[in-house]
Amino acid sequence: MASFVFDRISVKLPIVARSSVFFSTKKTSSAQSTKGRGMTSQSKLQRAATWIFVGCGVWMLGLGIYFLFVRPPLLPEDLRFLGWSAAQAELVPRLSEWLGKVFTVLGGFMAGAGVLAVVVAVHAVPRRLAGTGVGLACAGLLTVGTMSGINFALDSDFRWLLVAPALLWLAGLGCYIAGRSARG
Repeated sequence: MASFVFDRISVKLPIVARSSVFFSTKKTSSAQSTKGRGMTSQSKLQRAATWIFVGCGVWMLGLGIYFLFVRPPLLPEDLRFLGWSAAQAELVPRLSEWLGKVFTVLGGFMAGAGVLAVVVAVHAVPRRLAGTGVGLACAGLLTVGTMSGINFALDSDFRWLLVAPALLWLAGLGCYIAGRSARG
């Protein structure tokens, strides 16, 4: 049984151990896993997963800042996709103003997702908190996975660069799962 206190109300809940790779309830620290011996494969994989997700989160934060403050409303590849010249784009009233606002919102969401990715990587991944694997898989699919896929669909000039974060996220998820399996 686990006891939780919320607003001075004590609640006792049974703890159910889940065998799924994604729903670990056991907390493991690097110090415990390496005590008295060299670094185990589990702790190496755990550390790799943590750093990969931190890197992806920092990248997302940086991309969000780019969208917030630097990205122009229309890139040359956007005009190419639309089949427009720059002069034709100017004919659409307030298009640049509207796209600027859209990219501000998008950039804020990217930066916020990046901050959350770093927090999850630093606090939930090493502790193997319940639901962390599922959360990371869903977040990766919905963020870097979707972004990479859409950039390929648009034939973006940056499609090959933008596949890297999706592959890194996948590698981080692989390390997270393999670290759990290495635990035995």
